[in-house]
Amino acid sequence: MSYAAQTPQRPLPGGFPQTSASGRYQTGTSRPTFPRAGSNPAFQQPQNVPQNAPQQSVQSSQQNGQVAVKSKTRTLDPIARASKTVDETLDQESRYPELDTYLGQGISSDYDVSAEAAWAPFQKIKTYPIPDRIFEQYNHSQLRTMMGLFAEFNHAWVAIDNACYLWDYTHPHPDLVGFEEQPNSITAVRLVTPRPGVFVPSVTRLLVVATTVDLILVGLSSDSVPNGGRKVSLYQTRMSFPIRGMDVNLIEGSAATGRIFFTGRSDNDVYEFTYQQEEKWFQSRCGKINHTSRGITTLTPSFLFTPRQEQEHTVQMAIDDSRRLLYTLSSRSTVRVFHMKPDTKLDLVITKTLTDVLNNIGHMTSPTDLISRDMAIVALATVSAQEASKIHMIMTTSTGCRLFMSATTSYGYVIKDPSNAPTSMQLQHIKFPPPMQPQPSSQSIVGNSQGLNTTSRASIQTRTASRYAPGYSFSFVSREQQTQTDMLFVSAPDAGRIARPQESPAPSRFAELGLWLNLGSRAEDIGLATRPFSASSTPSGFANELAVQYDKPASEIAVLTNTGIQTFRRRRLVDMFATIVQVRGGADGLEAEVRNFIRLYGRSETAATALAVACGQGLDVTADSRVASILDPEVLEKARTAFVEYGGKPMLNENLLVDHFLPSMDMVRPSPRHDGLALYIARLVRSIWKALVAEESVYPTGGLAVLPTVSLARLREIQRDLTKLQEFLTSNKSFIDGLAGPEALGRVATKQEELFLQAEHRALHGLVLLLSNIIEGIAFVLTLFDERIEELVLSLPNETRQQFRTLTYSGLFCTMNGKELAKELVKSIVDRNIANGSNVDTVAESLRRKCGSFCSADDVVIFKAQEQLRRASETGSSSELGRNLLNESLRLFKQVSENLSMEQLQWAVEQYLLMEFYAGAIQLALSVAKESDRSNSALNWIQEGRSALDIRATAFTNRKRCYDLVHQVITSLDAASQQSPGMVDGLETVVSKRRAEAYIVIDTSDDQVFQIDLYDWYLSKGLADRLLNIQSPYLITYLERKATEDITHADLLWRYYSQWNRPHDAAVIQLKLAKSTFPITLDQRIEYLSQAKTNASTYTAGVGRQSRQSLLREISDLLDVANIQDDVLQKLKGDIRISPSRKSDVLGQVDGQILSLTELYNNYADQAGYYEICLLIYQAADHRNPIDIKNTWRNLFEKTHQEARDNGSAYPYEVVADIVRSLGTRLGLSESTFPVADLVPLLERYAFESQRGIGPATWVVDTFLDLQVPRETLFYTLEGMLYNDEAPFHGANRRIIADDMLYVAQRWYAETARTGRVFGSEANTGGVLAALGTLMTNGLAGQQVEDCRELRGKIEQSLR
Repeated sequence: MSYAAQTPQRPLPGGFPQTSASGRYQTGTSRPTFPRAGSNPAFQQPQNVPQNAPQQSVQSSQQNGQVAVKSKTRTLDPIARASKTVDETLDQESRYPELDTYLGQGISSDYDVSAEAAWAPFQKIKTYPIPDRIFEQYNHSQLRTMMGLFAEFNHAWVAIDNACYLWDYTHPHPDLVGFEEQPNSITAVRLVTPRPGVFVPSVTRLLVVATTVDLILVGLSSDSVPNGGRKVSLYQTRMSFPIRGMDVNLIEGSAATGRIFFTGRSDNDVYEFTYQQEEKWFQSRCGKINHTSRGITTLTPSFLFTPRQEQEHTVQMAIDDSRRLLYTLSSRSTVRVFHMKPDTKLDLVITKTLTDVLNNIGHMTSPTDLISRDMAIVALATVSAQEASKIHMIMTTSTGCRLFMSATTSYGYVIKDPSNAPTSMQLQHIKFPPPMQPQPSSQSIVGNSQGLNTTSRASIQTRTASRYAPGYSFSFVSREQQTQTDMLFVSAPDAGRIARPQESPAPSRFAELGLWLNLGSRAEDIGLATRPFSASSTPSGFANELAVQYDKPASEIAVLTNTGIQTFRRRRLVDMFATIVQVRGGADGLEAEVRNFIRLYGRSETAATALAVACGQGLDVTADSRVASILDPEVLEKARTAFVEYGGKPMLNENLLVDHFLPSMDMVRPSPRHDGLALYIARLVRSIWKALVAEESVYPTGGLAVLPTVSLARLREIQRDLTKLQEFLTSNKSFIDGLAGPEALGRVATKQEELFLQAEHRALHGLVLLLSNIIEGIAFVLTLFDERIEELVLSLPNETRQQFRTLTYSGLFCTMNGKELAKELVKSIVDRNIANGSNVDTVAESLRRKCGSFCSADDVVIFKAQEQLRRASETGSSSELGRNLLNESLRLFKQVSENLSMEQLQWAVEQYLLMEFYAGAIQLALSVAKESDRSNSALNWIQEGRSALDIRATAFTNRKRCYDLVHQVITSLDAASQQSPGMVDGLETVVSKRRAEAYIVIDTSDDQVFQIDLYDWYLSKGLADRLLNIQSPYLITYLERKATEDITHADLLWRYYSQWNRPHDAAVIQLKLAKSTFPITLDQRIEYLSQAKTNASTYTAGVGRQSRQSLLREISDLLDVANIQDDVLQKLKGDIRISPSRKSDVLGQVDGQILSLTELYNNYADQAGYYEICLLIYQAADHRNPIDIKNTWRNLFEKTHQEARDNGSAYPYEVVADIVRSLGTRLGLSESTFPVADLVPLLERYAFESQRGIGPATWVVDTFLDLQVPRETLFYTLEGMLYNDEAPFHGANRRIIADDMLYVAQRWYAETARTGRVFGSEANTGGVLAALGTLMTNGLAGQQVEDCRELRGKIEQSLR
């Protein structure tokens, strides 16, 4: 080992500030610098990380693309993204403008009355004739006849004299249900809702019949019949009250409270008919209360005190249960508002005369013929609190104007609490009547405003009017008094235009579509044949007809005339679009009509409507008066074309674009086509999206009842519509950008277009996946209720059952929790069917066909595997059949290990443990772990430092859960092995065989991540010895990687090499340990090097001689340095010059890593004056500067002599001699570091100057002779000193050198004479003889001369 001599760099004094470091070197000399031993250690102890290290690490990992950076926009999976889109769409639909927002204070006359039937808001369905039997009864009438409708039951009624008859007008040959049990002429008939608890539950309505004498209550029940109609039955209640002389003409009932009010033509008072189930002490079953007049008139007929004359009387009553208000309209157009309080109280709170109304109008519009004192108010219509906050009621005038009124309190417009009565009523808005006739289609374009028109006389003879939510207005206008026929004007809000966001800050227009109809006769009554409209329970969103056009049946209105009952159906926007493309969708007309539709309703709404038509949602009335779907292929194709070609394109949302950043997909707004698809999906599922899947109750007979919150029939309808949509998208995906697949990328021209296409694909793909999920989810719910769902629910664990109680359809469709809960229910279904003897394949396959995402093919395999496990448990795991079943279950589980949940895996492992199938449990856990991370990213994560910020840490965590199960198996196996012997009677026990099988699986596993985790687990459990018995390349890799981090692993590594007869590799590791930065002492490092030297000297197969010698040389050199460092350490321990406070620090610096020779020399040996160590460093570093070496020896002699004297030694020379002998041995008498030619003069001078007369005269040469210094070297060195005649050995002092020469010659001769070759050679003999001759004449004296002569004689004698 050679070191290049370098110019030493003298450091600042460090270890010994108290010791002088100057004066020890001559001018022109320099301090040596030596190479560092082990300057590049393979094992580095982790150091304290600086504060900026984590940031650097993160940056480095980010450059490698391996760090999970939390972006501002949380990454969503396709289903979650689509679910969010549906949620946002439904939320947007719920924000449909309130009536108050587009009916601001002012006037308007916006109607679109088109001659095109396609734009008509209502469509006539059919006219039902009045049965001939009614006409027969009418021909026998004597006094009076009246007619009316009970449209909610599809029934009409006629009162002829004292009899009332009801019939189902939709039935071709209806039966008459008659009430003929009283003799008096009937004056009024009304159907009301009874007060709860008074009648039996089957009586859902009361028929209130007013006669000239009594007011009678008749019970009415309604039942569905197989042909789709309804059958009503009448029941005597024996409840009546005398009303003789009142001439009752109006009856109205409160549906919320069951209160019944009535009034007559004889006065303007409001009465209430009270009734209760039983009589009480001071109250009969029936009674009457006059709420407007007090005193004797309440007990006595008014005609006794007042003459008969035409006086003001009530012509209409209307009740608003949402605000507890009763409105009355008198014959003089006076409106009174009553507040209905509890306990049969009714307070008059507002009276609004016609004059007051006209005064309000005068502040809002200029004079017009339509608003004058000649007009009358002919009808009132209430607006519920669910429909509007501010608007309370609508008045219709005889000129066709509609006056929107708001009742207010002292607190403002909005009356949130129905118990608070309003105090005043103000006019809010005036809607003037429509134009006289619709314009021709060529001049009429819907949506083009014709301007404000306050002079239209089209409705100048309005006779009455009705209104139904959300704004269907029906005005009956008498055009020809002589013929007694009515014109009907129907108007309805254009929800599409109202809902469309306004680009200007101006209020939304009250856009309405209108239609004129000639009834051909006089209207007698009108009624709503369907349930009242309500898209929401709050004013916001209440009137959104677009949202419910696929969710609820369209409203139907029945109009009774004296010739029959005409029914009208509300035409939805989808119906209008279907008719438009059917009628006007020619080659050129389609584009114009679609563009007009886009202008009116926006591109997204147009796309949604076109898609609905293409999926068969459009309805029309056929020639035979049936409402049927429009399935004309030409219409469907045109709708498809409109959706595909006019769906718009995605665009960049510049509000999200930040300067200097390239746009991402999150900044792209999908196309209106995507929005239209989302709209259509949202509208199809809106009724179930947030609804609970099921609710629990109790059967009347007891026991748990689990019922669907949405009817199964409705679920099937939704599923059918969604399936049609799915089929449409599948068959047209090649034409739709975003669904066309990779080939669509060939049509893009720029990077931005490619980005737009990718964003569109992501959005549409999510909706398509969600669509599939919803279809299968509904199928699952239907399957669930086909089973005995109560048993399934009871079989669930409590926590799972609670989750089922709160499970919504959206949660089932879109969340993993919903999926997992569904799978739990599927498992319960399979378990129950298996328990009932059904075949698992049949049950599972049936479930898979119906709802594959909830019961996939993999789930079927899992069920089979679980069944095999159960059968094995029943058969016994020790039998051959049981083992075969276990192996089959393992095969099946491994087949679907990719989709095996952790719960299923844990269950399987637990079952395998119970049946002592240890090897199978381990195989299954390892298979699941491997499948969970096919890319093996966990291994890369481990090899690259296990950063907690790395996204690959999740992959390891998932695998670790599986490995923990393996650890559990090993623990169980070890416990079983300890309780059972390995051999019994010379035969291996079952447990021993199971153990061998398990460890074969463990040892032969090629899952490196598992092996690493297993080794970690062994070490954490104190089972390190197990590692030494494992023969696996993964273990070596594991230990080699861990050895750089932990000394325990490094020790295990070289021990492993030693145990498996690889001494060379063990030596390499021990060398690395000696050079490492681990916190180990110097003694331990020397021990490692000593063991490494032994191992490196041992033959190892496969290792070349040169490699072995090179390693051995490196170890030996480093061991030499370590020994020198140990000398320094021992010196430092005993050095009293170091203060106690600093000694621990100084020792800590040396008692650790092996330092370089330069550090040892400059920082410790030289500064501290450890000259013998300096000489050892010279030797180790091959430092050959004679001046440095000579000076060091001189300083060593001086220091040693001084220390000996200080220690009280009488013979310091002995200490010096010992030092020389010791160093001579350690230095190997090196010519460079143990220069005899320099040392002999130095020592002779020391003896002469410091030890003269002390000790033997020859102790100097004896020291060298003891070291076996060559005699000729010693003799000729002394001879040179003699001839040089240097001080102090000149003159008489030369005798000292001469004596030593003679002594050396005598010893030399004595040692060589026995060998027969004196002084080793003739040349040496001649030289010695010559030198002795000189000594006899110049140097010796006395006895020494004789001794010299004698020696010469012996030498000469030997030469003869």
